[in-house]
Amino acid sequence: TKQGGWASFQALPPAIAAQVGTGNIVGASGAILTGGPGAIFWMWVIAFLGMATIYAEATLAQETRTVDKDGNVLGGPVYYITTAFKGGFGKFLAGFFAVAIILALGFFGCMVQSNSIGSTMETAFGVPSWIMGIVLVVICAVIFLGGVQRLAAVTEKIVPIMAGIFLLGGLAILICRIQYVPATFAMIFKYAFQPQAILGGGLGYALKTAISLFSNEAGMGSTPHAHALANVDCPHDQGVVAMIGVFIDTFVVLTLNALVIICTLYTADGPLANGYFGDVTAALGKTNLAQTAFGSVFGASLGAKFVAVCLLFFAFSTILSWNLFGKINANYLFGRRNGRLCSVIYTIIALVFIFLGTVSGSDFVWELTDMFNNLIVLPNVIALFALTGVVVASLKEGMEAHKQLK
Repeated sequence: TKQGGWASFQALPPAIAAQVGTGNIVGASGAILTGGPGAIFWMWVIAFLGMATIYAEATLAQETRTVDKDGNVLGGPVYYITTAFKGGFGKFLAGFFAVAIILALGFFGCMVQSNSIGSTMETAFGVPSWIMGIVLVVICAVIFLGGVQRLAAVTEKIVPIMAGIFLLGGLAILICRIQYVPATFAMIFKYAFQPQAILGGGLGYALKTAISLFSNEAGMGSTPHAHALANVDCPHDQGVVAMIGVFIDTFVVLTLNALVIICTLYTADGPLANGYFGDVTAALGKTNLAQTAFGSVFGASLGAKFVAVCLLFFAFSTILSWNLFGKINANYLFGRRNGRLCSVIYTIIALVFIFLGTVSGSDFVWELTDMFNNLIVLPNVIALFALTGVVVASLKEGMEAHKQLK
């Protein structure tokens, strides 16, 4: 294949790597703490709707991708934004999106991920976070400078391993707490609709929390960069592959983490059985909730280490994908004359941010990232609405092609 071309399912690990990050562990923990167990129900609803959104994103990324003079595939929201809106307005929207995504994912987003790696590894193994920062920077530099094929090769190997380790650990907890699993599901559905002040404000707050977490998912315009690079016969096919990514991210990984937290901490014998207030608020926060949940069965030390290793995999793979997405947009803005120089400058700045993430406070980093994430969504969603007809036509074409194959 050309430097930019991947097989259809080769685009899935980088896309899943971008989706399955600290949000699945730290973000889900925060959502349950503030929105109660019912927040998970609303995450399912939003993810179900998000599968349609991500289908549209991946399909449009395929429909509007181009190939440069060197044979590299170029694609992503900037290309379908300029297809939807010609002239100055389209260029402005695409430029706005490119700048926002470079800051949100390439720089500040990678800071969030490295911050999570640094803090959890320090908690679990006593490794100073600045040492983790140096190790991360060296490994990332080697992969970043190897181009998209090296990134695909690494994420292809990491993603199945990280998902497998986490799923095995989570299933082990659920088996140990099997008598509490029915009550866990009952709480998710009960508190999704029943206002319950003790558990964080019920319906409105659960919904708000779920939406704020999932603004970092489908509709944001991140994963279309990976799906644009896939070589498929029909854009519809890659849209279906993209939907699998959301399913794995939410209905498998995030749900398993939520079930572990609720069945160990919120059921009758758990520390949060009566709600999140009093002394427990000083001991449990979103950063250590998952570690406490796994620790309740595995033992505190092993639980902390298990979550730290999973988070290392999750966050590291997310850094790799987000760096690529940022680089694609940096090249769109600045790389037309000298793409190689643009990539090197971008990579150096990104590595500085990755190191800074390991030595800075987490709340500040999360707030910065959330602000820029919200800015990315606007131009991306406007373009998705404008190109609805193209998506529908692609769906019909794909269905027709599959009928003929039968």
